[in-house]
Amino acid sequence: MPVEDLARSDVVTAPPSASVAELAATMDAEDVGSVVITEGDTPRGIVTDRDLTVRVLAAERDPNTLRADDLMSTDLCMVERSAGFYRATELMAQHGVRRLPVCDRDGDLVGIITVDDLNELLADEHGELASVVRAQRPPY
Repeated sequence: MPVEDLARSDVVTAPPSASVAELAATMDAEDVGSVVITEGDTPRGIVTDRDLTVRVLAAERDPNTLRADDLMSTDLCMVERSAGFYRATELMAQHGVRRLPVCDRDGDLVGIITVDDLNELLADEHGELASVVRAQRPPY
């Protein structure tokens, strides 16, 4: 199954100049754990709720002086929309990430896929397999 069939198209984004307060408020308002940092339609990085905790609070940095480009992970791992489910899981495992921005061939952001999305798909598939097993199991 191609990633574009699984990915969410309503990606929460912000510019590199967004303040820490703006990022936190956006995550809260949108009920998400990350914001993809973009310039135009091109992803440049990602800031997660964990980044805010570890890179700001735990490091005792002044959140009033920090912007997205001070915190974002710039070694952004992305997946092309035509890639398959297995490729997305492989990239997540190789890079130790829970979120993958999804891009088109031009590198423009078109979605995001998360570990939670993939787990939900697997749970649905396991439910379908369980139905097959139940249907073919003799009564006890």
